[in-house]
Amino acid sequence: MNFEPTEMQQQITQVIRDFGKTHMQPYILEWDENQSFPVELFKQLGELGLMGVLVPEKYGGSGLGYLEYVTVISEIAKICGAIGLSVAAHNSLCTGHILQFGSEEQKQRYLPKLASAEWIGAWGLTEPNTGSDAMNMKCVARKEGDEWVLNGTKCWITHGKSGDVAVVIARTGDVRDSHGMSAFVVERGTPGFSGGKKENKLGMRASETAEMIFDNCRIPAANMLGNEGDGFIQSMKVLDGGRISIAALSLGIAKGAYEAALKYAQERHQFDKPIASFQGISFKLADMATEIMAAELLTMQAADGKTRGAKVTQHAAMAKYYASEVAVKAANDAVQIFGGYGYTKDFPVEKFYRDAKLCTIGEGTSEIQKLVIAREALK
Repeated sequence: MNFEPTEMQQQITQVIRDFGKTHMQPYILEWDENQSFPVELFKQLGELGLMGVLVPEKYGGSGLGYLEYVTVISEIAKICGAIGLSVAAHNSLCTGHILQFGSEEQKQRYLPKLASAEWIGAWGLTEPNTGSDAMNMKCVARKEGDEWVLNGTKCWITHGKSGDVAVVIARTGDVRDSHGMSAFVVERGTPGFSGGKKENKLGMRASETAEMIFDNCRIPAANMLGNEGDGFIQSMKVLDGGRISIAALSLGIAKGAYEAALKYAQERHQFDKPIASFQGISFKLADMATEIMAAELLTMQAADGKTRGAKVTQHAAMAKYYASEVAVKAANDAVQIFGGYGYTKDFPVEKFYRDAKLCTIGEGTSEIQKLVIAREALK
């Protein structure tokens, strides 16, 4: 396998770095401190084709593959993990679900607006009491004539308040029946659909995380994605791609922390020499570089398989599990290399440190990834 960056990946990298210097870097601390979700930034990212990376050109997207997508997410995350998270959730979850399972009419209706970021997307699976136990969901949809009526609450939803359109999985059958859930597209402004509590988070503070509440929310039967009872199965397939997204996000955060630490270790002098010359520091950098490369290879392997249409459940879980743990470790070591300065907001590594932890939790915890990996190995 050759994972040397293609010309397209190199172009994407340069575009994001140039864009980031002007439109992201000066505002990162402000967004983080104020927990501001910069909607206008995402409109600009949409103009660059970065909000519909995997969407075919006929629906207004960039028509690229997962290798390019990994480049997009990781390069944005090197600058700001929170923005990377929102771009990933929009692309792989809401947009990705409609792309994979929507009818032609649904694709034509929603994908152009999502790909351009005219509409920001949300995706609702998680509930207050059913984090990893999705088959025990309480949010229900019942059929009434040509409509479905949704009732319940979704939590930990990226863009739960600000999203213009959401893909929502609700129970339409028996509890714990893998064919007892269905997926629906719900547009903001639909009576009975509202945003709830916005979470006050440790990190990823510029990426909005909030509840979605459904109170006798009526939607047309035509808004169901696929067939009744397919929602859970669809979601598991969507999460395969989502885990590659989080692996890419983790990779970007790890690289950002590593590059900052590498630079600082060569500039910071103690005892009349750069601290990089001390074994205690240089070995940390060596471990970081090695683990990041291993995480990148796992992520690229999963992305390559996804682009080829191969089954990537295990590879995606491995990439997400390993890369997210590497991100946490790399960020922790970066703070240590910076010393006291690493504990302040004057330098970037404290934010990488706070942002990284979400990667081991969101879209399936590290423990759930191990279950997935083991289950696939034991088949």
